[in-house]
Amino acid sequence: MLPDPPGAGGATHDPASSEPAEDVLPELTLDQDVPAPVEVVPLTEPAEGIPPVIDTPQALARAVEAFGAGTGPVAVDAERASGYRYGQRTYLVQLRREGAGTALIDPIALPDLSAMSQALVGVEWVLHAASQDLPGLAEQNLRPSRIFDTELAARLLGLERVGLAAVVAELLGLGLAKEHSAVDWSTRPLPEQWLRYAALDVEVLVELREILAERLAVAGKAEWAAQEFEAVRLAPPPAPRVEPWRRVSGLHAIRDARRLAVVRELWETRDENARQRDISPGRVLPDHAIVAAAQALPRSVPQLVALPAFSGKGTRRRAVLWQHAIDKGLALPDAELPSVRGPKSDGPPPPRAWADRDPAAAARLAVARDVVGALSQEHSLPTENLLQPDLLRRLCWTPPAPLDEEHIAEFLTAGGAREWQVSLVAPALAGAFAAAEG
Repeated sequence: MLPDPPGAGGATHDPASSEPAEDVLPELTLDQDVPAPVEVVPLTEPAEGIPPVIDTPQALARAVEAFGAGTGPVAVDAERASGYRYGQRTYLVQLRREGAGTALIDPIALPDLSAMSQALVGVEWVLHAASQDLPGLAEQNLRPSRIFDTELAARLLGLERVGLAAVVAELLGLGLAKEHSAVDWSTRPLPEQWLRYAALDVEVLVELREILAERLAVAGKAEWAAQEFEAVRLAPPPAPRVEPWRRVSGLHAIRDARRLAVVRELWETRDENARQRDISPGRVLPDHAIVAAAQALPRSVPQLVALPAFSGKGTRRRAVLWQHAIDKGLALPDAELPSVRGPKSDGPPPPRAWADRDPAAAARLAVARDVVGALSQEHSLPTENLLQPDLLRRLCWTPPAPLDEEHIAEFLTAGGAREWQVSLVAPALAGAFAAAEG
């Protein structure tokens, strides 16, 4: 389980706020309801102890039989080696179900877990931030029939902190340690303390699901959650990024096409080297080293290794490789240099440019943001979970005609908005747009 993800709709909620009328808070009286601080009890040991890692077909067959005979939902989690290995491969799968206990499965030794998936057909899987784990689980042929996402549920309920440890502490009063969340899970054998952490990650997920489900029902959001969960379950793999090298940290400091070409060549060389060695690209060559080389434009290996960012032993060992990439960027014809404006997109330009390029669109966006902000406050959920910001921008930049409720609803639905989102947002936007034009 990774630390707090951006998740599905991972932007930060920024509702409008109002200042109190006075600086002095009113004095509390004895008959006022004062929430008592939640006492958090550390969760230190799995209920049945740390189970042995399942890494043989025979052990997997026994686990499949036990989980198929279990009852109720199944808690599921996965651990990756982000920051250590190339890609997002799963290195440990954790499951827990009533009547079956907890299973820790090594997907490197057992890459095909389709038997477990078949044993759980029709069973609800409980995950936290499911969008992060489902792609990796699918590589092991683990595909749920339906899911309950505790992180998404927490978002829909308006909880301020939605990381697993925070939600468990708030709703169950239990302290879930997260000190091993960013370790190298490709390590074999896995240390006992890591396995304890992994087992605890699924220990209370089903109990947490019950509380969240009850709160969703009371808030009238159960159907909203069901639609969100199904959208996550059925989401296709993300499309490959266009020009992914532009995500190099610090790229804003590079302002000319020749230096951008050097960044691109270094990034592509690093990525191929990292893929071949199965190492996280940032461990092969840090982003700041790529930017430093693009700024300095060294013409030889001695000039390159004289840069502080290339003084490390590992970096110096591959200095010839990096210099070759730099030379390639320097030798490119002008016609093959990357654009300083970035890749072409089918989406609208950055909103800061709207006032000059299309004042009417800028006015629509201002109105739309007010509407979505007000609705998110009214229903106590983040604006990005009410409607994806990119979809809202697209609606305002290239609006349907006429700009009425029916056509707004069609536009939002075609853009992937769920039925509950459309039913809330479309009429409110239509009314606001009409009022603004009137």
